[in-house]
Amino acid sequence: MKTLITGATGFIGSAVLRKLVSAGHEVRALVRPQSDRRNLQGLPVEMVHGDLRDCSSLEKAVKGCSVLFHVAADYRFWVPRPDELYEVNVTGSRNIVLAAADAGVEKIVYTSSVAVLGSNKDESPADEETPVTLADMIGHYKRSKFLAEAETRELVKSRGLPVVIVNPSTVVGPRDIKPTPSGRMIIDAASGRMPAYVDTGLNFVHVEDVAEGHLLALERGRVGERYILGGANLTLKEALSEIAEIAGRKPPRIRLPHNLVLAVAAIAEAWSRVSGKEPWVNLTSVRLARKKMYFSTEKAQLELGYRPRPIREAFRDAIDWYRQHGYIDGA
Repeated sequence: MKTLITGATGFIGSAVLRKLVSAGHEVRALVRPQSDRRNLQGLPVEMVHGDLRDCSSLEKAVKGCSVLFHVAADYRFWVPRPDELYEVNVTGSRNIVLAAADAGVEKIVYTSSVAVLGSNKDESPADEETPVTLADMIGHYKRSKFLAEAETRELVKSRGLPVVIVNPSTVVGPRDIKPTPSGRMIIDAASGRMPAYVDTGLNFVHVEDVAEGHLLALERGRVGERYILGGANLTLKEALSEIAEIAGRKPPRIRLPHNLVLAVAAIAEAWSRVSGKEPWVNLTSVRLARKKMYFSTEKAQLELGYRPRPIREAFRDAIDWYRQHGYIDGA
C-alpha cells in the first residue's frame, strides 16, 4: 500500500511516518526543498518536492497512492504575516484533499486540532460535539484551522470524499526539533526559566500516542467523523510542577494574573513589530489561557481502540530528548 504523508519532517508527522513504516506501508513524503529533514534520516521513505500552495506538485505527489495522511500545518500563534497561516492551513489543505480525491485515493486522514473545538463554561472536558463557532476562535492559528476543517467536512458532504478527521491536543515528546510552542514550554520549565504560571489548563498527550491514533483512524475511523486524540487534563501549574520534578528543578510558585501577562504580551508584540523577532510571549497565547482547554477521548477510545499512556512518560521522554540534543540549559 503506497501512502502519501504531508508534514513528515515535522513533530507529529515524523511520528506518524515511523508508525506507517513499522506497519509495512510504502511511504512517500511531500517535502519542501528547504525543509529540515533531520526527522527523516535513516527512514525508508520516498521524498518528493512540493508545496501545499502548488497544485501541480500535489498532483504529482499523490499519483499512485491509495492513502493520504495530511499532517502538515503552519503551527504558530504569532506571525508577521497572518495570511501565511490561511494560505497553508486553509487553501493548502483544500488543495491536497482535492488532489487526492481526483487521484482516486481510497482514504484520507486529515490532522486537525482540538484548537477548533468548543469548550465548556464549567471547565468539564469538551468532546467532538461541544458547540462552537468561528467567532469563538481566538487568533489566526485557531481561525485558520477552524476554517480548514470546516472546508474539509464540507467536501466530505458535497463530494463524498473518504476523509476521517483527527484532533490532537497539546502534543509533547521526542523529535520536536523546531520546537513547537508546547515544546518551548517544556524546555523553559526544565531549564528553570518558568518560576511563575497563569491559571489555565490543557490536555497533554504523547506524540507516539497521537501517531498511533492516526493509524487507528485509518483502520477503524468512520468517514466524515472526527476523533480527539488526547491524554491527560492538567492545570498549567500541575504540568509545570511535573516537568520540574522530572528535570530536578524547583516547581513554579508564583501565580500571575492574566491582565498583567496580557500587558506584557502587548509590549512584547509591539517590540517584535520593530525588531522583526518573535515575541517571547504573545497576545493569542495569553488570551487562550483564560479558558481551561480540557477534552474527552471517550469517542476515540470506544470507536478506534485508542489508549493514551500516562502523561508523565510523555514529559520524561520529551525532557530526555531535549537534553540529549542540547535544548535544555545546564544539561
